[in-house]
Amino acid sequence: MKILAGLILFFFLSAALACPAFGQAGLLSQRMAATAMAHWKDSLTSEPDKPLKWSYEQGVLLKGMEGVWLSTGDGRYFSYIQRGMDHFVTEEGGIRTYKPEDYNLDNLLNGRLLLLLYKVTGKEKYRKAAALLREQLKTHPRTTEGGFWHKKIYPSQMWLDGLYMGEPFYAEYAATFDEPAAFDDIARQFVLMELRARDARTGLLYHGWDESRKQRWADPQTGRSPNFWGRAMGWYAMALVDTLDYFPKDHPQRGALLAILSRVAAAVEKYQEPKSGLWYQVVDKGGADGNYLEASASSMFVYALAKGVRQGYLPPFYLKVAQKGYEGIRAQFIESAGVGGVNLKGTVSVAGLGGNPYRDGSYQYYIGEKVVTNDPKGVGAFLMAANEMEIAAGLLTGRGLTVTLDYYFNSEVKKDAVGRLVPYHYKWEEMPNSGFSLWGNIFRNFGLRTEALSEAPTSANLRKTDIYIIVDPDTKEENENPRFVEEAHVRTIADWVRRGGVLVLMGNDALNAEFEHFNGLARQFGVEFNRDSRNRVEGNDFAAGKIAVADGNPVFKTARQLYLKEISTLKLAPPAKPLVEDKGDVIMAVAKFGRGTVFAVGDPWLYNEYVDGRKLPPEFDNFKAARDLSLWLIAQSPAKSKQVRAR
Repeated sequence: MKILAGLILFFFLSAALACPAFGQAGLLSQRMAATAMAHWKDSLTSEPDKPLKWSYEQGVLLKGMEGVWLSTGDGRYFSYIQRGMDHFVTEEGGIRTYKPEDYNLDNLLNGRLLLLLYKVTGKEKYRKAAALLREQLKTHPRTTEGGFWHKKIYPSQMWLDGLYMGEPFYAEYAATFDEPAAFDDIARQFVLMELRARDARTGLLYHGWDESRKQRWADPQTGRSPNFWGRAMGWYAMALVDTLDYFPKDHPQRGALLAILSRVAAAVEKYQEPKSGLWYQVVDKGGADGNYLEASASSMFVYALAKGVRQGYLPPFYLKVAQKGYEGIRAQFIESAGVGGVNLKGTVSVAGLGGNPYRDGSYQYYIGEKVVTNDPKGVGAFLMAANEMEIAAGLLTGRGLTVTLDYYFNSEVKKDAVGRLVPYHYKWEEMPNSGFSLWGNIFRNFGLRTEALSEAPTSANLRKTDIYIIVDPDTKEENENPRFVEEAHVRTIADWVRRGGVLVLMGNDALNAEFEHFNGLARQFGVEFNRDSRNRVEGNDFAAGKIAVADGNPVFKTARQLYLKEISTLKLAPPAKPLVEDKGDVIMAVAKFGRGTVFAVGDPWLYNEYVDGRKLPPEFDNFKAARDLSLWLIAQSPAKSKQVRAR
């Protein structure tokens, strides 16, 4: 009960913080993104005396932008990412200015953006460019125990920074292209870094470790650098939560990574400055002369802790730590800028070890580096932190509920890049146009679990879900052995709805749909999909797909102009009622059935192509509609308490 009470308190606090700041419109993540897009055109460096080069700083900034894109469905953010990468990636899949022979882990971070672009667009040039970075790791120099050197010019050295630069990319690549053996190597990097750099007294990790003990900064006994640099700890914490997203749940080393994250989180919480909620440049020397609270490390800790809780890697307590840190960042480092934008103050520009001029890792060195406003590393980290905290504000909305997408009646598969047969067409994990990845992200941001049902629905498996979505069951043209909705399925699903289940039926038009069996289910609730195809759209005549929503619609409270094309219209009988009508046709309908609810529409219209902002003109509100519908479906579930539903 104490945990639940703490979560409810956290929800109200974070909801307040997610409100527009400084009296101007827009969430803080979007306001920071606006500043970044104005300051770094196409995400490239704006320093005129420095040539453009493949840079991890750009990668940090663009990872922040990715989160804002996923949370808004605003295609401008995706375009910004793509333009930034396209400056370097050739049509043949090469990377301008990248030199694999440098063996620099910093160069790998941008590979995560390449994987995003490949997954969304399917363009081979991004896959080939990512493969170049993966090849670097196959011959990258290592310590005698197998740890990656940070750079070839820093022999025998592991830095905390390198874990963030390399491991999340390595893990995502391995998951994407079926390299299960790579996860042993990935885990080894974290285990070795902690083994060699962790201080047992503080729980903190030193910035670097020199296996050879040849560096002047290295302790002759341990090889460790002499201080705990905030941003280095931040890199390591972010690396853990981002790598765990792709680390197999049944891998024997997953527990080791979770344990390391737990120890890191405890140390971070221990050294949070009590009054401000922030963290110092040199983490453990808060009272020392010249030390200061630093923005990028504070943002990284907030992101890692908040995401760790959201993903279940950390206990709920750490949300309070993240919340306090976020409040401190807003109070101390954020200032209004321009029209609707904000600046981020207080980021140390750089810190390293060795090199020329030589960096000795001393306390005086760390506090002597320049502190700047709107550094891309700080801005990128803040974008991640702000987006994570804005997500946290809505997590209690649907917490405890499960939304399940049918993979049984719609069971299309295709071969992926390595020849595996994978689910295809309206699937949660599918990031191209045909997938439901953004809609799934919306549900998860409201606290729901997203699951897939690859078996026939039964009373037993439907008891595990609150919302069940069936989209466009297969025809014989789509699947040699289609699984039709049979009478036994109809009885099972209808009984589940009667008991309080929330059912979503998404059909398709006359040329792409199976009607006979699917209508057998729909008629149970007074709905019939007509065998027609309304809103035929030629080319980019988007106006032909417009459906207006009247004010006061009980489901679509923010979306007013929807885009649906090639729709099967609906014929209704009690208990079904029209929800959206256009020119005499019923486009969407709802029905109360026992304690349950049914929503029906004749098009799978919330797939990525018409939600992610890359194709539709901005006047269409399909992303808003996806949020509206998700909130309404949550509210229909009897499993939600009145208190949470009221939000």
